[in-house]
Amino acid sequence: MSQLKQEITLLGGIGQMSTTLLGTGLFMVPAIAASIAGEQILWAWFALLLAICPIAITFASLGKRYPNAGGASYFVRQAFGPRLEKAIALLFISVIPVGVPAAIAIAGGFAQQFLPSFMSHPLSAQLFVVALLMAVNFSGSKSSSRLQTLIAVGIIVLVASFVWSSDVHATNFAPTASSIADMGSIAQAIAVMFWCFVGIEAFAHMGEEFKRPERDYPIAILVGCLLAGAVYYVFSVVVLEHHAYGTQALNTTSVPFIADKLFGPQATWIISIVGFLACFATINLYTQSLARMIWSLAREYRPESPVARVSVKGVPTIATLTVGVTLAVSCVFGYLSGIDIDIFLTLANGIFVVIYLFAMWSAVRLLGGWRKNLAILSLILCVLVLLSIGLAMIYAIIVLALLWALLGRSSK
Repeated sequence: MSQLKQEITLLGGIGQMSTTLLGTGLFMVPAIAASIAGEQILWAWFALLLAICPIAITFASLGKRYPNAGGASYFVRQAFGPRLEKAIALLFISVIPVGVPAAIAIAGGFAQQFLPSFMSHPLSAQLFVVALLMAVNFSGSKSSSRLQTLIAVGIIVLVASFVWSSDVHATNFAPTASSIADMGSIAQAIAVMFWCFVGIEAFAHMGEEFKRPERDYPIAILVGCLLAGAVYYVFSVVVLEHHAYGTQALNTTSVPFIADKLFGPQATWIISIVGFLACFATINLYTQSLARMIWSLAREYRPESPVARVSVKGVPTIATLTVGVTLAVSCVFGYLSGIDIDIFLTLANGIFVVIYLFAMWSAVRLLGGWRKNLAILSLILCVLVLLSIGLAMIYAIIVLALLWALLGRSSK
């Protein structure tokens, strides 16, 4: 058996997309952005949603036309050929030892709050997350999408309970008047908030597994983005209402701070579980996407390889195991080395933006009509974001250049 199963429904796709975008961002980004822009953060969310819509629509258009487990790299292949496809694919795979373990460390921090004492060590908690990832991934995409849909519902219920228990009125949801002087802080906040929408490129790898990819895949991307944006906006109103921002400690604990204020210390374990599940949802989709990227390359270039095979549940077994083992080794290395996870996250962000940029560039060449114009706008937005992230941009470009050079030599 060498094909993935088409089991993801529209509802499951929306659940996967929204939870991937929410993930760890809900627990930090609104408070950090509020520290930068204050009440103007609401204008920042409006501006960001307007900016992300062209990118989301462009990804949706590409996925509808080219539903493939290769995701963004497959789009690049259609536009620029196999050499750049391989370079982008390997660039995405290079995030396995860099970006995903950092997110696992955050999820492990939440897991430590409810795991038994013999598993509450940071490294044990991280390896527990990896083991759970493998269990969920080997259950198949259908079961995984159902789990993530339930997690999405849980996150929405949590935010709704905050709104219901807070002294929030309809007028609080309307942005306050702003001036030209506020534009600088709004722009700075948007630069931070953009990372809430990193994840669309990972979802691109799931298009081939939708029951009706031409119809449901683009809807899942658009609705998932809008749903995540709405949750971020509403929660930002709650953060402003309770002044749960302003210091580094408060920015990273805004959700527990609000929960303790509204419901008392007995709510701590609920926040830990929801926080863990939100982080897990993001990591789970990236694990699936990375495994499918490896499998997709094997299917295209080494179809007789064991890596190109899938299980009876439609899971690329060897590719998934490869990702799991790499994650476990990276977690051990990260713990023993003591390297700050912020460094890993920054480097991974640069890689993601470069992938976004080449996907949008591919769309400019592949799409026509108004979609082409939208792709040009999306490409410009990605260039602006890439220029704003500094050293991470240089790291991603150097890695891509090295991969391009190595692939050129191997083809001779």
